[in-house]
Amino acid sequence: MSAGHVVGGIDLEVARRGAGRPVLLLHGMQTIDPRAPFLHMLARHAEIIAPSHPGFGRSARPADFETVYDLVHFYLEFLESLPHEKLTLIGFSFGGWLAAELAVKCRHRLDGLVLVGAFGIKVSDRETPDILDVFNTTPQEVQRRSWHDPATWAPDLDALSDDELVLRARNWEALCLYGWNPYMYNPQLKRWLSRIAVPALVLWGASDGIVKPSYGRAYADLIPGARFELIERAGHHPEIEQARAFVDTIVKFLNR
Repeated sequence: MSAGHVVGGIDLEVARRGAGRPVLLLHGMQTIDPRAPFLHMLARHAEIIAPSHPGFGRSARPADFETVYDLVHFYLEFLESLPHEKLTLIGFSFGGWLAAELAVKCRHRLDGLVLVGAFGIKVSDRETPDILDVFNTTPQEVQRRSWHDPATWAPDLDALSDDELVLRARNWEALCLYGWNPYMYNPQLKRWLSRIAVPALVLWGASDGIVKPSYGRAYADLIPGARFELIERAGHHPEIEQARAFVDTIVKFLNR
C-alpha cells in the first residue's frame, strides 16, 4: 500500500510492505514500481518503507527545494519521524548517493547500509566521466546500457498509461534538478565515507553500463569494512533483472 506521510511540511508518497526488521529503500532515477516482484519477496523478510523523494512520484516538492543537500536534510528529518530505533538503509543508483550521505551523517539510526549501483562520488580524473550522462545520451543508448538484457527488461514506454508517463517525466525532471551540476556526485563525499560505522554491502550488476562495477569497487574500498558483490546477468537494476538473487543477497546481509 502507498500512503501519505507528512515530514517537515512536505506531503510524501510512501509505499509500505511486510513486517519484521525495518528497511528504508531509497529509489533511483525512477520511483519503485509498487508491483515489482523484488518488493514482495523482500517483504517476506522485512518491514519495507519506500518513500518517493520530494519532487518524484506523487511526493510534493517545495519551490526552494532543489539540491541533494535539501534531500539529505529532509531524510534526516524523515528518519527522526520513524518509530524505529535503528533500520537498514538500501539505496539504488541516485538513491544510493543519498543513502551514502545519510550513513556519513546519521550513524546512530542505522544498523546496516546497502548501496546498489550507487552514484555520489568521483573516482576518475576530471576528464573521465564515471557515470553515463543520461540527459545528453540518446534514450535508446541509455536503455541499452541500463540492462543486461534490454529486449526482456527495458520498459515499453508505448505500453504505459498516461498517468505512468506523467510520473516518469516528473521523476526525470526532478532528477535533472537535483543531479545536474556537478553531475551526480558531491565532491566532498569521498573524504567522509570513512565515517560510515555500520556494516556495508556494495552491490552491483555485472553488466551495469550506467556506472561500471569498477566504480562500485572503488566506492566499497572507501567505506570501512564494506563488502563488494556482483550480481551476474544484471545491469543497473539487479533488483529487477535478477530479483531472486538480489533478495537472497539482501536477506543474507540482514541475517548476518
